[in-house]
Amino acid sequence: MTHAMLKGSNVPLDATAVRAVLRWTPGQGVPDVDASALLLGPDGRVRSDEDFVFYNQPRHPSGKVWRLGKKRGAEGLTDTIQTDLTGVEPGVGRILLVASADDVTFDHVRDLRILLYDAAVADGEPLAYFDIKPETGAETALICGELYRRGDGWKFRALGEGYSNGLVGLATDFGISVDESGAAPETAAWASPATAPETSLPLPPEHSAPVAQQPAPVPQQPAYGYPQPAAAAATGPAYGYPQPAGPQTDPSAYGYPQPQSAPATQPAYGFPQAVGSGPDPDFRLPPQGPQFMSR
Repeated sequence: MTHAMLKGSNVPLDATAVRAVLRWTPGQGVPDVDASALLLGPDGRVRSDEDFVFYNQPRHPSGKVWRLGKKRGAEGLTDTIQTDLTGVEPGVGRILLVASADDVTFDHVRDLRILLYDAAVADGEPLAYFDIKPETGAETALICGELYRRGDGWKFRALGEGYSNGLVGLATDFGISVDESGAAPETAAWASPATAPETSLPLPPEHSAPVAQQPAPVPQQPAYGYPQPAAAAATGPAYGYPQPAGPQTDPSAYGYPQPQSAPATQPAYGFPQAVGSGPDPDFRLPPQGPQFMSR
C-alpha cells in the first residue's frame, strides 16, 4: 500500500534498504534538480564533510548511502539516493534527503515529488510519496524528508523545509565546511574556450607580409633613337632632330629649328618665318637637303 503523505507526517519502514526518488517535470525555464543526503549524528550535525553525499561525492565512505544518478522516465526526470538502512553506522541517527537547484528558485520547478521505494523489490509500487510545495517560492534548496531511527527500526518523515541560500546555506547549517572564498561544495566552473581571451602574437619574419616595392621609373625612350637635350619639350622632339635650348611650345616643323621669336602658330611647311608683319625682301630659299634632291 502506498502512503500519500502530508507535510510533517511519518510512516514506519519495514524495508531494509530504500530508494528515495526525486521526480519533477522538465520544461523551458525549469532548473535542473539535484538530490543529496546528509548523515547526522546525535547532535543533529554531520560528523565530518564525508557525511555529505552529493554529485561531487556520490558515495559515503561506509558504502551504505550513495547517489544512483539521474534518469528520464515517462513521468519526468528523476535523481535518486539509495540507503542500506541495516548497515548505517550506529552514530548516524538521521539522514536528510535534500533537493537543490542551481541558483534558480523552486517556484520554477513543476510537480516536484519524493517517492520512497523498497530497494529489494524491482519495479514495485512506492511505499510512500510526498508532493513538495515550496512555502515562499524563493527557496533554492529543500529538505524533502528524512529517514530517522525509532527504536530498532527506521521511519520516514515528510518535511518540505526550504532554504533561500541554496545547498551551501543548507549544508553549512548542518556543519559542512565551506571555504572562506565562498565556493559551494559543488562542481567547479570550468572556463569556456569561446570566452578565453584572445592573444595576438607577432608573425616570424618569414611569415611577415612583404613590403610593396615601388616600381622604378621607366625612362622615356628618345624619339627615333636620337639623344634629347635636357631642356627638350615634354612632347618629344620632332622627328629626331635636336631642339633649341630655349622653351618651345610647339614641336619643330619637320625637324627644322625655329627662331625664339617664332609665332605661336604652326610654321608653314618647315620654313622659317619672318619676324616682321610683311614679306622680307631679302628672303632666300635655304639650301635644299638631300631629301629634296631629285633622282
